[in-house]
Amino acid sequence: MIYTSPAMQTDEPGGQSRDGASAERSADGAQLPPPDPLPAQLEESYGKRLTRFEHLKGMQTEALPLSDRFPSAGRGIWSHVSDADWNDWRWQLRNRITTLEALEALMPLTPSEREGVSQAGHHLAMAITPYFFNLINVADPNCPIRLQVIPQAEEMITAPWEMVDPCGEDEHMPVPGLVHRYPDRVLFLVTDRCAAYCRYCTRSRVVSGAGEQHLHTEFTEAINYIREHTEVRDVLLSGGDPLLFSDERLESVLGQLRAIPHVEFLRIGTRIPIFLPQRITPELCAMLRKYHPLWISIHTNHPKEATREVREACGRLADAGIPLGNQSVLLRGVNDDADVMKELTHKLLMMRVRPYYIYQCDPVKGTHHLRASVRKGIEIIEALRGHTTGYAVPQFVIDAPGGGGKVPIGPEYVLAHDKQRVIIRNYEGKVFEYPERNDACTPTKLGQVGPPSVHQSGVEAAIKGCHTTPEGNGHNRQTID
Repeated sequence: MIYTSPAMQTDEPGGQSRDGASAERSADGAQLPPPDPLPAQLEESYGKRLTRFEHLKGMQTEALPLSDRFPSAGRGIWSHVSDADWNDWRWQLRNRITTLEALEALMPLTPSEREGVSQAGHHLAMAITPYFFNLINVADPNCPIRLQVIPQAEEMITAPWEMVDPCGEDEHMPVPGLVHRYPDRVLFLVTDRCAAYCRYCTRSRVVSGAGEQHLHTEFTEAINYIREHTEVRDVLLSGGDPLLFSDERLESVLGQLRAIPHVEFLRIGTRIPIFLPQRITPELCAMLRKYHPLWISIHTNHPKEATREVREACGRLADAGIPLGNQSVLLRGVNDDADVMKELTHKLLMMRVRPYYIYQCDPVKGTHHLRASVRKGIEIIEALRGHTTGYAVPQFVIDAPGGGGKVPIGPEYVLAHDKQRVIIRNYEGKVFEYPERNDACTPTKLGQVGPPSVHQSGVEAAIKGCHTTPEGNGHNRQTID
């Protein structure tokens, strides 16, 4: 059960005050100051408002200097803002684009976007930091950055298979704000606020204050539960975004968890380095390094998000000794393309971030228009495995609807398996036979083993249609005709 937090509510749904202005609050519950006024005139025409990434189109990015592969997001229409303000994460939060009026002043909207933004206060609020807005190609309705953060009318349509809580978190919540679904780890939902709101958010029911429920985490009860359940060795802080907390409040939570003897390591799930890299300050990193072992999972979906600012932010975290992994969500029109995903994983490794998961988009209400097929995800893994370094190949998973947990999905590399051998294929489609260890079946003489397996016919069927080419060391390589 999820309870309403009075400190997180505003007078109207979606974080809007009665005069229509944004009343977004920080993760600490304090109302943010009003945003600075936008310039009266845009400095660039719509035709010239292309992102700095467009010059990479059609080029072999692998041949570019490292600095060119991580261009800055730039300032855009905020070029008049001082360096001190632009690099202040609190300024970025105060000046987020949160209303239809503010967004239309910056870019032309499609009818679907205009309708989606107007309805966002009743479903999942819209918020975009000035920094992240500069990555949007305002001239392209299909821009992969735009699709992730600007609402569309399709969000108001619920497909028959979509759910409010697709991961079944509410059913596994022994304490408000704490999810205990796996045996040895818990998910600690510490806030319902984010720097910007992904339109495919699996927790749209609770984040932003505009969903069907409101989150009120009972911190004392949650920490006591973890303390009492000695099987819990891993605590993941998520939300919302935990890095929206002030350094002091985040340290209070981390310190209490680190004091529990059986908690072996802590994790933070965040998109702050992508939406708000200014938040990753030296002071934050110095605080975080006191609570090792601490791991951070970031969330980026497209190579355009891997800017100079993001690379530097991840570098500060890595320099603080924090292992970094990335979790992407497979999204139609954003990253459901093997070349796009390959470029992203390569850039992540250069940022010292290990590609960790590609999630199949959860069937959460109002996301059918963003969901790519499972088949496409398998094709992407097929295109990565063997064709690039193994470090660049994430695991493709489906979070089983209803609370079944993560299920790894991928191409089939084991063609057949019995007590004597395993028939496998590699990334090129070549078929190989590997001898299985079978202690009950001792060779009687060279090249001869004991009784055939009951699965022999299945193995023979897998081999049928292949021919064997002698290789060195007595092994055979089998290739498909």
